[in-house]
Amino acid sequence: MSPELLFQLQLVLGYVAWLLFFRVYVWPRLRSMDPFEAQRAIATLHSFRFFGLVFILPGVVSPDLLTGFAVFAAYGDLATGVLAMLALLAARVRSLFWSFVVAFNLVGATDLILDYFHAIQSDLPARAGELGAMYAIPIIYVPALMITHVSAFFLLLRPSPRRLGATCLSVSHDITKV
Repeated sequence: MSPELLFQLQLVLGYVAWLLFFRVYVWPRLRSMDPFEAQRAIATLHSFRFFGLVFILPGVVSPDLLTGFAVFAAYGDLATGVLAMLALLAARVRSLFWSFVVAFNLVGATDLILDYFHAIQSDLPARAGELGAMYAIPIIYVPALMITHVSAFFLLLRPSPRRLGATCLSVSHDITKV
């Protein structure tokens, strides 16, 4: 099997494994949590994205990856990780917390999508061996990050139970007036 096919197969299987785990163990818990606590848990995971700087650490990955893929991926991860940490630090100021939650999810999801684009442009699947030990990042870590970004957006966009309850009360109150 070619290195390119192995990389793509392992990436797909990484998503499948994380989706199975997420569906059974994580998603039910996140959905049942208070929206603030759920986003705080997601931000905690993403606060570790500073680890992506390893892509530009000399000697860890091939220097040939620095063009087109590694530098953008490293700094996109750093920006996302810092924004996630700022969300966690701003937890006592809810409006600031929610602003950082939106920011780290927008920056982080955009980073991952652009990383996929840059990986394809630089033919990373065929050169995956140049990642060295960091091969595990796109295969194991990135699927979990993307799945949690999608989940965070879903949780941000769904009506909160409190707002739903207030809307139902308002509608039932209006109906009794008629």
